Amino acid sequence: MKIHEYGRGPIDFAAALVRRFERLLRFIVVGCVGLATDLAVFTLIAASGHHPLAVRLVSLSIATIVTWRLNRAFTFARSNRAQSEEALRYAIVTAAAQATSYAVFAALVLTVLAWLPQAALMCGAAVGAFVSYNGHRLFAFAPRRIAAAHAIAPKGSRRA
Repeated sequence: MKIHEYGRGPIDFAAALVRRFERLLRFIVVGCVGLATDLAVFTLIAASGHHPLAVRLVSLSIATIVTWRLNRAFTFARSNRAQSEEALRYAIVTAAAQATSYAVFAALVLTVLAWLPQAALMCGAAVGAFVSYNGHRLFAFAPRRIAAAHAIAPKGSRRA
């Protein structure tokens, strides 16, 4: 990528980068809101003495609802699917991402980061974010593809 392709200066270059990565930047902002929600709920409930593994299930569930609504509204374009179908796809991707996040969290909180579970939470969230972004981009919010007319030909018909 050459600077002169995007204008005459660093401001034009920065603006072009923002346009190119706008969806990723929005995803990161939504993810930060979700992470803040996750951390706040986790810290509040964990302070009452509950086990961190159980608390994380609650905080993760609440953060997931927050990020679904925000990603649907601000990050990804409409997929042209019914909201219920989109929610199911989101749930599938989120389950995979959150399972990854939770596994990393559990491994760390039960070993090297037992003294600081919030750090384990953030490590798990970072790993889960990679799974989440690509899954949502490529599956949950991917635009519905309309089958080409020539691809669906009646049995026995001939194409010219």
